[in-house]
Amino acid sequence: MDTIQLKGIRAYGYTGALPEEQVLGQWFEVDLILWLDLAKAGESDRLADTCDYRNIIRITQQIIKTEKFALIEKLASAIAQACLHTDPRLSQIQVTLSKLAAPIPDFGGEISVQITRSQLQH
Repeated sequence: MDTIQLKGIRAYGYTGALPEEQVLGQWFEVDLILWLDLAKAGESDRLADTCDYRNIIRITQQIIKTEKFALIEKLASAIAQACLHTDPRLSQIQVTLSKLAAPIPDFGGEISVQITRSQLQH
């Protein structure tokens, strides 16, 4: 199966277990791997024969900006479900969602979750 990979999708959102995270917000970064058959698009050279990843980026950013969840696992799942629903040609999606500046004392790294969902799972 073929893939389209989208890396470094950033948006400011309000997901987090701490109340201040849902008020003050923070930056999130998402990497997506979209599984679909690209053979037809490879022959036709037509956008209509592939996934328009501009829509996937827009949907991902919109969910991060407007939805509030306690867990990044739920945010990643919401992104996966929305993308699969948007384009039925996607057989599977992998979402890697990173919280770039988690409010944890003495921790300067980032925290990520990675989920994989298929059309049959959502």
